[in-house]
Amino acid sequence: MKMIERAIQPKIVRRWGSGRAIVLLGPKQVGKTTLLKKICGSYPSYRFFDADQPSDRALLENQDLAPIQQAIGNETTVFIDEAQRIKNVGLTLKIITDQLPQIQLIVSGSSALELGNEINEPLTGRKWEFRLYPISWGELSQNIGAFEAKKQLPVRLVFGMYPDVITFAGDEPTVLNKLTSSYLYRDLLEYNGIRKPELINKLLTALAFQLGNEVSLNELSRLLEVSKETVGTYLDLLEKAFIIFRLNPLSRNLRNEINTNRKFYFYDNGVRNAIIGDYKPLALRGDIGALWENFIVSERIKQLSYEQSWAKPYFWRTYQQQEIDYIEEQDGAFRAYEIKWNRRVKKKFPASFIDAYAPEVTEIVNPDNFNKFLGT
Repeated sequence: MKMIERAIQPKIVRRWGSGRAIVLLGPKQVGKTTLLKKICGSYPSYRFFDADQPSDRALLENQDLAPIQQAIGNETTVFIDEAQRIKNVGLTLKIITDQLPQIQLIVSGSSALELGNEINEPLTGRKWEFRLYPISWGELSQNIGAFEAKKQLPVRLVFGMYPDVITFAGDEPTVLNKLTSSYLYRDLLEYNGIRKPELINKLLTALAFQLGNEVSLNELSRLLEVSKETVGTYLDLLEKAFIIFRLNPLSRNLRNEINTNRKFYFYDNGVRNAIIGDYKPLALRGDIGALWENFIVSERIKQLSYEQSWAKPYFWRTYQQQEIDYIEEQDGAFRAYEIKWNRRVKKKFPASFIDAYAPEVTEIVNPDNFNKFLGT
């Protein structure tokens, strides 16, 4: 298979030479280094620093201009990979951006933990920030064609969209087991805020089995036998590490709307299934509905990110068990979607929701029409 073109590439290239650093964040093994090296490779030369290597880290951990300039040499393009591993990296990046304006600085990070916290203030007004995720459905369809991609749908729902999972067809469990056996969480495990590393897998397992359902911090606290505050902290860290993301409830107009629980999804179906050790084919699974919902919502989140859309995602439910799987709000207008694997399911959207929010779109997303929903 040829290298899959990434949707974010043209947007990164458009910001090249703008006088600001370009920062690319995302989980491990999604192709950040490959993408940025490809872009850098279209220029005559560039200086590459791999912050996983102690020698490269040492060159950039001295916040004096002279040694940094010496390490860069005469290059006008500088790519720092895994930048979150450099101590006080934000100050180093600020020095390069401010003192060496002729340089186009490129930065990648596999975790938003320290990288996001350390660079936001030093690089305020000095960076363009992008995110890269596992391969999106749109990228896969563009690469192999919509018909061939549709044939792969049952496999993708089980094994997900990580580049190596797609490349090494037939060996997906090995790839996923290696990815989730702590490699995916390496930055988390090294983060000094993690005092209970064993809690990471327990929490992820609990979320994996509650996929598509509302999650109560109080229930998770009782299940895991830790405080509610600890659960909240670890959920936040797992989100910053790009493993899970949350949907908040939409609650504005009705007194009986639920506004306390959250829904948590995985950025990748394969990671979710690896966590619970279940790679059964789709036809043998009892969680098809949850896998379909996770796939559709995560793909939509990728799409919104790559399109740099300001739409805000929600779910909606009332205490009377009325619910809508997925809602977007943009410019004060609402679009409501039910996500159903069964093509025969007909869903009537609650009148109370229609009256309160006057959505401009109400649709059921199923295997027959999901390409339209995902813009493919």
